Amino acid sequence: MSTPESARHGGGHGPFAHLTVPHAARYRQVMAVFTAAKERFAVHLRPEDVHAALPPEQRPAEAEAVAKALDSLVQWGNLRADPDTSRVTAVEDFYRKRFIYQLTPAGEAVELAIAAYDEALGQRGALQAVALHDIVTHLRALLVLAAEDEPDAAKAHLALAALADRFAALAENARAFMGSLQRTIDLHGVEVEVFLAYKDRLIQYLERFIQDLIALGGRIARLIGELEQQGRVETLLRLAAARESADAAPEEAATSQARAYERWAARWSGLAAWFVSADGRESQARLLRGRALGAIPQLLAVVRQLNERRAGRTDRSADFRTMARWFAEAPDDAARHRLWRAAFGLYPARHLTVDADTLAARAAEPVPPATPWAAAEPLRISPQLRRTGSYERRGKPRRVRDRSAERRRLAEYADRQTAEIAAARARLATGGEIRLSQVGELDPVAFGLFLQLLGDALATWRPDTLTTTATSTDGAMEIRLTALRDGGRAEVRTPGGVFRGPDHLLEITAPQGAAAAVVDVPADVPVAPGVRV
Repeated sequence: MSTPESARHGGGHGPFAHLTVPHAARYRQVMAVFTAAKERFAVHLRPEDVHAALPPEQRPAEAEAVAKALDSLVQWGNLRADPDTSRVTAVEDFYRKRFIYQLTPAGEAVELAIAAYDEALGQRGALQAVALHDIVTHLRALLVLAAEDEPDAAKAHLALAALADRFAALAENARAFMGSLQRTIDLHGVEVEVFLAYKDRLIQYLERFIQDLIALGGRIARLIGELEQQGRVETLLRLAAARESADAAPEEAATSQARAYERWAARWSGLAAWFVSADGRESQARLLRGRALGAIPQLLAVVRQLNERRAGRTDRSADFRTMARWFAEAPDDAARHRLWRAAFGLYPARHLTVDADTLAARAAEPVPPATPWAAAEPLRISPQLRRTGSYERRGKPRRVRDRSAERRRLAEYADRQTAEIAAARARLATGGEIRLSQVGELDPVAFGLFLQLLGDALATWRPDTLTTTATSTDGAMEIRLTALRDGGRAEVRTPGGVFRGPDHLLEITAPQGAAAAVVDVPADVPVAPGVRV
């Protein structure tokens, strides 16, 4: 089988040449046979072995075609050919062309690269709520290790490795999922019928993940903050780096531990940045939550557009086609000009003095379109426009308005809001487990914060749940809600009405080390009288 010169002398990329030449499918089938044989620990293959291993529907009738393909792959560097002396029984057999073939290192690298390419191309990704639970479990295990006087290096290394692997999978799958979700929203490479069939499941999937991210994101941020207190996590990272560098080569022993620690510190920094906002930068978890929330109305908008197209409702392209038909059916050019002006609002320039008298004169004595400018009636232009280029009279610019009073009021409002939030948090802290019916009367700010905490807790509630714990999005408050077997009703009174619902055991605390971030709660939360859960 002939091969192009450029493919034979492809330099360092020669083993990729079989992908772009004629009969590339046959070359890929032959390489797949060698890859499968390698997995079975078979090193060498003869041409008849390759011919027999090909699928029946893809196997050429003549074994000579397979032999030519093997020779071409040897020239490109994918395979290596060695003389087959195991079946030599006479002197003349040495002069016959008999070879056995095996993969070269370059051929194996090409197969690995193609497999990785196919895997990445087909990856859709997923939003893994289970990974969030696993990250919480690993962080709690690290807290237990950090509390020990002498943490075990092996346990610290294994726990950090498991945490890093789970977090890397979560981040990579989230990126892949959001990319595939955007392609779905844009209907790139997605069949319309397939999109309409699974849109409901996709929206439910997004809502479920958002609930888990709200419930667990704050808890993960709080655990990260506890580990970073007093350098606890730094000790664990150094233990993991020391254990990882224990098997380093002698020439790398002096610097291997420092490099290992830098790698672990970078991984921890990436984890913290994913869940904790800092220095005016929003965390990746919050960005993912906003992106997922924004995808739901976008999906619904796409569904609405598809339904409108199916119902035959008008759109811009249909309007332009209708207008084109009107232009084609117009009786003369004058009618087409009137239609053009009515459709696009293109009128004479405003600076030209065209009044009722001018229009009457033009109607009495129309000017043909082919009349030269020099022979046409001159247009009158305002002298002021000719001198200044504008009708407006120039004068002093307006004075810049002093906004210091408004800024002062905004600062006072922000201080007052911060104080109200701090007072509301202090009011909601139960200091232990109490009944929901014992909360008492709440002012509007405290009631708004209470509703946010209660909503985060109920978002994680399942039919078989008896106790649930949730943390506010900023990690400043934590609520623990437990169902009561004896039932009963609870009432929380506010100036705007009464909030009623089933009674529960309630515990609201401010976690140790939680940041005192300001939550934007409206000063007046309207609550209808007799609101029920």
